[in-house]
Amino acid sequence: MTTTLRPTEPLQHAADGTRSRRYQVCVNSRPVGAIHLATSRVFDRSVAQILDLRIEEPDRRRGRGTVAALAAEEVARGWGCKRIEAAVPADAAAALRLATALGYVRRNRNMEKRLGDTPPELPAGSRGRPMTEDEFGPWMERGKESYAQDWIARGVPEAEARAKSERDHATSLPDGIGSEGMEFSVLEHEGTPVGRLWLGSHDGWAFVFDVEADERYRGQGHGRSLMLLAEAQAIAAGRTGIRLNVFAGNTPAERLYESLGYETVTYHLYKNLL
Repeated sequence: MTTTLRPTEPLQHAADGTRSRRYQVCVNSRPVGAIHLATSRVFDRSVAQILDLRIEEPDRRRGRGTVAALAAEEVARGWGCKRIEAAVPADAAAALRLATALGYVRRNRNMEKRLGDTPPELPAGSRGRPMTEDEFGPWMERGKESYAQDWIARGVPEAEARAKSERDHATSLPDGIGSEGMEFSVLEHEGTPVGRLWLGSHDGWAFVFDVEADERYRGQGHGRSLMLLAEAQAIAAGRTGIRLNVFAGNTPAERLYESLGYETVTYHLYKNLL
């Protein structure tokens, strides 16, 4: 049997230069599923994304998805793409196994936690206060560099990673420390600044954009205190839940979030196209 992709629409060209196309997954010309391929709106046009891949139930567990994903990689190469990405729901175990078998690497994951009505208390001696203007500038520059390095360490070319960092910060913080909907805090313990928190909102949820305990004070529980501060601020703002992103390989952060009851929602994976 031969598994192929059959276009169901012309190649779509968006105003921003991205392209996309939908296909049927066919076995001997018989439709058994669908796949949607596009170039990234986040990175440059050399990055492809599998936006959707579905195989109908009667044809699952027969290798159809594997062949369809490999065929999508060939299409992406034809578009001039050097990397391909996919987002997989955390409860889609079969899709995660397929992606791993095809050489995709986990890059980051989205996590979330539902909140109650009572703000958590910080440990004795710890308190949060607003970040000052003088503190904001140096913190933001360090944050942009750290964010770029996170992407570089996970397969994104340096120029592309730095451009993304500049773009994301400019988009999120058009008015700097006064940007609407953003809250910047410093955690102090016994009067000493020990960490910083950037909390905002996204899609109706509170969102932790950045949380950082000072390196010289790590291992003393301040990361947990920062997350408790984030939850307290989210509850005060009337949010019922909080979301965040964590990069793969940041084991201390992953363990912290899991211990606080955060659950993984989506895995983001990538593969370099040779």
